[in-house]
Amino acid sequence: MSIGILTSGGDCPGLNAVIRGAVLKGTKIYKQEFVGFRDGWRGVVQGDVMPLTRKDIQGISKQGGTILGTSRTNPFEGDGGVEKIRENMDRLGIDSMIAIGGEGTLAAAKRLTDAGIKIVGVPKTVDNDLSATDYTFGFDTAVQIATDAMDRLRTTGDSHGRCMVAEVMGRHVGWIALHSGMAAGAHVILIPEQKINIDQICEWVQQVKDRGRAPLVVVAEGFSLDSMEDAHSERGLDAFGRPRLGGIGEMLAPIIEERTGLETRATTLGHIQRGGTPTSFDRVLATRYGMAAVDSTIHERWGRMVSLSGTSITHVAFEDALGKLNTVPQDRWDEASILFG
Repeated sequence: MSIGILTSGGDCPGLNAVIRGAVLKGTKIYKQEFVGFRDGWRGVVQGDVMPLTRKDIQGISKQGGTILGTSRTNPFEGDGGVEKIRENMDRLGIDSMIAIGGEGTLAAAKRLTDAGIKIVGVPKTVDNDLSATDYTFGFDTAVQIATDAMDRLRTTGDSHGRCMVAEVMGRHVGWIALHSGMAAGAHVILIPEQKINIDQICEWVQQVKDRGRAPLVVVAEGFSLDSMEDAHSERGLDAFGRPRLGGIGEMLAPIIEERTGLETRATTLGHIQRGGTPTSFDRVLATRYGMAAVDSTIHERWGRMVSLSGTSITHVAFEDALGKLNTVPQDRWDEASILFG
C-alpha cells in the first residue's frame, strides 16, 4: 500500500520541500511507497496520480510552486464525495494521505477523516493565519518578497515625491503587512484586525508629507475602513464560497490623493508573493514538516496536523487547528503604530 500526498489551495514557497522531506524519510526509514495526487483534491476525486520515488524528488526543495500541481477544488462537490474518494484509494492501493494546505484544505481533510479516510495534515498558508502553529512555511518568503518590493517602491516614491500604496496578501490577518511594513519602514500599516478611519490614514500621510518625505502605505487585502462592513472584493467567490479579495489599495489611493494633494499610486503585489524560491527558513521548516508528517502517518495519528511550537515539531488535532485564526494581537499592533506618520 502507498501513501498519497496532495498539495491544495494556493501555491506556496516550500511545498516541494515538504514533499521531498516526506518521501526521503518515508522511503529511507520506513520503506514506504508514495504517490502524488495531481492538482490537489481534483486528483483525489479523479484518481489522477503520479509516482513519487526518490529520483522524482531530487533537488526540488529549492524550487517554488509544487511539482504535483494544485487547485482550489472542493472534494465534496461535483463527482466528489467520501465514497468516490475511498473507491479511488482502494483501486490505486493508497492506504492514507498527507494533505498539505491551508484552512480550506484542512477543513475538507477533517470532514474526510471524520468519515473514516486516513489523513494527516501539513499547514500551508503564506498568511500565517493558522492558530495551532507558531509559523507556517511560505510566510517568511512572502514577507521577504514584499519587503524587497517595498524597498523598490520607496525609491520611486522618493524620486517623484509620491505616496506609494502597497497591497499585500492577508485575507483575515495582517502578519505579512505587519512584518514587511516594519521591515521596509512603512509610514502606515493597515491590517484586517484593526479598522481605521480614512481621516486617520490621511493624517499619517500628511505628517510624512510635511516632513518632506514620500509616504509608504502598506495595506493587507483583507483590510477594511471603519465605514465598510466587509473587505473589498470585486471578483466573486472561490470554490469554497469565500470572496476573492483584492483592490483595497486601488480604492484607497485616489482618496488619499484627493485629501492630501499628494500624487498617490497603488501597487498590488498579488501572486508575486507566492512565487519564486523559498527562503532558507521556509526550506528547513517545510522539510521538517514533511518528515514529521510521515512519522504521524506511520503512528496513525489520523485527523492531526503537524505544527511548530517554539523550535519543536508537534501534532495537533484538525479541530484545534481550525478553531480560530492566528490574528495579530493588540500589543504587536501598538508596537508597530509607534512608527506611523
